[in-house]
Amino acid sequence: MTTSSPPANTAELSSSSGPATIAAIATPLGRGGVGIIRLSGVKAHAIACQLTGKSAFTPRLASFCRFYQADGTVIDEGLVLYFKAPHSFTGEDVIELQGHGGMILQSQLLARAFELGARQASAGEFSYRAFDNDKLDLVQAEAIADAIDATSAAAASSAIRSLSGEFSQKINQLLEQLIHLRLHVEAAIDFPDEEDVDFLSDGVIQDKLEQTQAQIDQVLATAKQGQLLRDGIHVVLAGRPNAGKSSLLNRLAGQERAIVTEVPGTTRDTLQETVVLNGLTLHLTDTAGLRDTEDTVERIGIERAHTAIKQADILIMVYDVTRDIEDNGTPLQLAEQLFGELPEAKRLLIIANKSDLLSGKLNNNMPDNDVSASQNQMKSQGYEQVHVSCETGAGIESLIEALCAKVGFHPPENSLIARTRHLDALRRTADYLAEAHEQLTVFSAGELVAESLRQGQISLGEITGEFSADDLLGKIFGSFCIGK
Repeated sequence: MTTSSPPANTAELSSSSGPATIAAIATPLGRGGVGIIRLSGVKAHAIACQLTGKSAFTPRLASFCRFYQADGTVIDEGLVLYFKAPHSFTGEDVIELQGHGGMILQSQLLARAFELGARQASAGEFSYRAFDNDKLDLVQAEAIADAIDATSAAAASSAIRSLSGEFSQKINQLLEQLIHLRLHVEAAIDFPDEEDVDFLSDGVIQDKLEQTQAQIDQVLATAKQGQLLRDGIHVVLAGRPNAGKSSLLNRLAGQERAIVTEVPGTTRDTLQETVVLNGLTLHLTDTAGLRDTEDTVERIGIERAHTAIKQADILIMVYDVTRDIEDNGTPLQLAEQLFGELPEAKRLLIIANKSDLLSGKLNNNMPDNDVSASQNQMKSQGYEQVHVSCETGAGIESLIEALCAKVGFHPPENSLIARTRHLDALRRTADYLAEAHEQLTVFSAGELVAESLRQGQISLGEITGEFSADDLLGKIFGSFCIGK
């Protein structure tokens, strides 16, 4: 879908004399049965009438029309839908011109709309106008883009739930509780001698504050799952040549995406593939085998591998159990040798590949008393190893479960889509409430309690757009599609 640069600030999205009528192609450019051009603004209805030669359109009633050039020649034919303000997506008069799909026809029709007084819509400008006219809040506006960009059914379902207002309702309920708390605290400050409003010492505010803190924690946990649904995780496969990295990529992708041979150095560049496993989107990167080499091309691939390793959310070290661990060596020593330092346990998952070739037939459910000393050492340090066979597929399900567990992915059925900025705002709100709790229970400092609650209210209000700077709005809506 066509996009353009985001507006420098939200002032570009409207003017003091009233917003201009905007137009854009709302369907992907290319050959198709139907192509839609959307118009929004005070001139939208008049432009549609001039385009078609009609005197008027009935709201919410499809009308078959021909679309004409200025000289009367026919551009195309199709349907016109009219949504009269304020009963439209943007809250303004909205016209949808549904003609045939195709770059030439759509471009000619859009150009004619420009001739009649519309201008090209900026990226996300339709959604911004809906937000500006209180048709939806910022969370719902973002959910539109998230639904379009969803990479899994679970992510799409969660985005639609957020679009319907469920996430916003949770946030608004918390905002109401914070406002109520502030009123109690302010009353205690302003009327310290009134016995019936002395809430600072009777435990009422503390109870309500702790209840709100618990609810914030619950919403934050749900939002973390929503962020994983939306963004997924970036997983990098790394290891020595011929350890089975490309074979593992193919197994996870369910198709032969990477070339697999017995020749060391077959993979010479990074290879990306996106897959959805157990509802979690994985952005997989296969890398060149890590070794010393004189081959110039392979060396460049290894440099790119190291760059990808540094940027990974989760690093999967794949090693061949039949040859990669030297006598008396351990997987952790191999990891330190390959990466220059031992990665943190929270971002490293060790995969022992080709375990089907071992006489002992290692598996992922071995009793503790049968686990080797090196495995006990890994567990004691928080590291996890999964035995797999990319040849037979054994252990792959355990690998997927381990990945989900490592990032804490276990979305409930009622999960809601969330973004990084939502998590940041919720965390800051939780911190402000913790400050308020300390000022209340330790120092009985009413003024400081009120200030912390005020800051928490502001940070929480950023989520739905109650307290959002213009540059933040421009950045958010600028990432949208043209026509949305």
